[in-house]
Amino acid sequence: MLRNVLSAALLFFGIVASAQEYFPKNDGVKASQTVYTVFKNVSIHTTPGKTIKNGMLLIKDGKVVDVGKSFSVPKNAMSVDLAGKEIYPSFVDIYSHFGIEKPKSEGGSPFGGNPQYGSSREGYYWNDHIRPTNDPLEEFKFDKKSADAMIKAGFGAVVTHVPDGIVRGTGMVVALNEKGNNGDRILKTNVAQYNSFQKSARSKQLYPTSRMGAMALLRQLNHDATWYAGGNAENKDLTLEAYNKNKSLPQIFDAGGLLDDMRADKVGDQFGIQYIIVGGGDEYQRIKDIKATGATYILPIDFQETYDVSDPYLTDYVSLEDMKHWQQGPTNPAMFAKNEIPFVLTTNGLKSPKEFKGNLMKAVKHGLSKEDALAALTTVPAQLIGMQNSLGTLKKGALANFMITSGDLFEKDTKVYEHWVQGNKTVITDMNAVDLTGKYTLNVQGQQYDLAITGDASKPKAEVTQGDLKLGGKVSLNNDWMNLVMTSADTTKKEFVRLIAKIPANPKNFSGKAVLPNGTETSFTATQKPEEDKEKDDEKKKKDEKKLDMLPITYPNNAYGYEKLPQQQDMLFKNVTVWTNEAEGILEQTDVLVKDGKIAKIGKNLSAGRATVIDGTGKHLTPGIVDEHSHIAASAINEAGHNNTAEVRMKDVVDPTDVDIYRNLAGGVTSIQLLHGSANPVGGRSAILKLKWGSSAEEMINKDAPGFIKFALGENVKQANWNSYSRFPQTRMGVEQVFVDAFTRAKEYEAKKATGNYRMDEELETMLEIINSERFVSCHSYVQSEINMLMKVAERFGFNINTFTHILEGYKVADKMAAHGAGGSTFSDWWAYKYEVKDAIPYNAAIMHNAGVVTAINSDDAEMSRRLNQEAAKSVKYGGISEEDALKFVTLNPAKLLHIDDKVGSVKVGKDADLVLWSGHPLHVATKAEKTVIEGKLYFDIENDAKQRAKIKQQRNQLIAAMLQEKNAGLKTVPVKGKDKMRFHCDSVETHDVFKK
Repeated sequence: MLRNVLSAALLFFGIVASAQEYFPKNDGVKASQTVYTVFKNVSIHTTPGKTIKNGMLLIKDGKVVDVGKSFSVPKNAMSVDLAGKEIYPSFVDIYSHFGIEKPKSEGGSPFGGNPQYGSSREGYYWNDHIRPTNDPLEEFKFDKKSADAMIKAGFGAVVTHVPDGIVRGTGMVVALNEKGNNGDRILKTNVAQYNSFQKSARSKQLYPTSRMGAMALLRQLNHDATWYAGGNAENKDLTLEAYNKNKSLPQIFDAGGLLDDMRADKVGDQFGIQYIIVGGGDEYQRIKDIKATGATYILPIDFQETYDVSDPYLTDYVSLEDMKHWQQGPTNPAMFAKNEIPFVLTTNGLKSPKEFKGNLMKAVKHGLSKEDALAALTTVPAQLIGMQNSLGTLKKGALANFMITSGDLFEKDTKVYEHWVQGNKTVITDMNAVDLTGKYTLNVQGQQYDLAITGDASKPKAEVTQGDLKLGGKVSLNNDWMNLVMTSADTTKKEFVRLIAKIPANPKNFSGKAVLPNGTETSFTATQKPEEDKEKDDEKKKKDEKKLDMLPITYPNNAYGYEKLPQQQDMLFKNVTVWTNEAEGILEQTDVLVKDGKIAKIGKNLSAGRATVIDGTGKHLTPGIVDEHSHIAASAINEAGHNNTAEVRMKDVVDPTDVDIYRNLAGGVTSIQLLHGSANPVGGRSAILKLKWGSSAEEMINKDAPGFIKFALGENVKQANWNSYSRFPQTRMGVEQVFVDAFTRAKEYEAKKATGNYRMDEELETMLEIINSERFVSCHSYVQSEINMLMKVAERFGFNINTFTHILEGYKVADKMAAHGAGGSTFSDWWAYKYEVKDAIPYNAAIMHNAGVVTAINSDDAEMSRRLNQEAAKSVKYGGISEEDALKFVTLNPAKLLHIDDKVGSVKVGKDADLVLWSGHPLHVATKAEKTVIEGKLYFDIENDAKQRAKIKQQRNQLIAAMLQEKNAGLKTVPVKGKDKMRFHCDSVETHDVFKK
């Protein structure tokens, strides 16, 4: 409805003021008066870096008519002398939902009762969370209170959108003109399309439940949009039509943080979309990776407030990572400017626009230049939305959106007097009011006092002191008359002195009448303190504000992060016991030379050359441990929205900041398979990682490893533990049918694909890879009947199951597994944690191994993965496995199961130098990993670890002291809130990464 009402007005936006009227006028005569206003003798900042000193600005009908040093002024112009003042263009915020109420969730647990799996809208896309048809014009209602707050913060225009869904529709530009109407205010529609990883609050549709699911949905959407645009669909899809229509617009993506910034950019890169990314304020931590995205960023400045660390017990709950972010976060905009990454600033994320200037000043204090700050608030955002000739600048034809200030806008004490939007004035501080702020010496009846007047000139605050004695003081100013009431420091006495004076225009010195407590009248004088005193005060203020030196950014920027990433080096391990996992077996007092990241030589008395020599006397060297089944280093584990989610990828949600990576290195782990969880029969695609602590997510992914995928059987996938009765399957029989159906559809898809006319389907592409043995299956399994079932299904479609993981009843079907060619990756001795594992035995690994099954011991647990060498040792006791074979259970055998044994898993010339130096026998409970090496880089060193721990304590103490200093100075602090670390395993059905931001 609103769109229809405004369409005519929007059509004529931009037509010259002399255009013919077309609205009837029933409120008086039709005569009108056109008024010019000229501002003179003022410094005008027309654009960042360009200022006209003692200039003139002429406006009329809400636009700039002229600007310059001098020009001809119309005779009927109203003249305003702004001597000593400055003019700045109004700010522009291109990421807001001003005037649009944020939709509230319809409620209901995504996994309780009867989750919604299908779309609730007819004629639209199959997923409710894709909403390119969202129209801000239909939901917009001008909010005067919010507009007033934004105007006071310096903003004259915003781009608003409906903040709902993964694709959110378009935005429109709104001038914050309180005196106009929507026809005047709405400057432009369809300026950008907005996107996010967040689901729509207006739908209960379950999919996606994870970040990787949201990414997969966006990829499939783009495939479908291209297919639809080719005229291949038999139906009309309003969603895809709108999405294709909006493709030509700037694409803004609310990612909200470093890792998700990179993920959003990855989706865009696949489809040739360069998103404008809404960041989260932590991008400074990997600024080179951020620059490599090529994106422009919209940066929030909602910096972390100071933690209240006065309680030492609660302080332990604040991580070093969060403490460092408190200190380093305000450098984020400056880091963008320094690295020449285009960015704009937004009020998004702030509790109120009132916080904006204070945080902006903090960013300037932390290195952001004033010119870059102004550009990020004016010309750059205006250019991004194609309104560079109308907004963010003061030139002929631009909107008359500007602020009049007392001085440099980016100085803390500068006052904004007036803010004009579309030529309409909002008075923020009366520029003609006498400004009393400052420090004075008061003389009253022979007594001398110190008077400090602070705050806004129109609402001043007074503080009166006499030496160390603080008196009460209340001041008011009305029509240049000051009324100051001084009360006694003794609260039991109700005595007061009243000072009354007419304040001159330049109140350096003034005098007036003093009314004493007994009613006697006398005089007083007030003398502003000399400049040298002010300089001393400023010096003291700077000293009080001085903080400790900025802590260095580390990789990752949390505890145990490296200031410098490990560099590849040549190493010579001397006189060490080498567990080769090859035919040579265990070699005593042997040397191993590492060169260029590879194992170069194995033997005795090897020459070091330039290699670093490491004395291995009494120590043992083994291949790095390989964990076939891990859930560390991930932001999400399950995409539980469908029973087949083969389209999702674990590599999309690798979290390189997870401290469990470092902890695993301390346990000798060098490679892992990052598996999807067990929420559905067909889960997501795996990521095989090398634990290169400090590297980016992309750098951790093993590019040489083949593709894997997670399948699952049993209680979890039939939802016995979810109390859900609406999603198929509900029985173990139904689980089989999910697989048969998926592979049957994949074969049909293959036939369709062969014709060349087909819709790209990422789920079915993956299923086809499995059938064609281009992707391998690792299957969560317990019960022997289902293990048999899945092997038969695989054989029916012509491929083999690569690995049964968990496989706690593997001992019952070990002969069948060996015949099929399936491996087994199991726990050493877990049992009885749910009903379907009641038949588990600790001899399982030994029995499978003896039957010819390639057997591995895995973790499925962030804690167990740190001691997999000890887990492997249990098979020596339970089953009489040899020590060498037991070590292979966590090195060579899992490498074989992952098809990476040509590179890792044994100490062999030519293989990657992924090695662990142990303090003693690698299967002994007291042995520690002293050095963990990946491709010739030392990622864990026990001696360096001790230094790291000492440094962590030191840095925490430094930051705590700085926070206490701010608290003691009276600055605002926030209470400490402990954050739980999300620790995943197979049964995790997390939803936090989509439903909570």
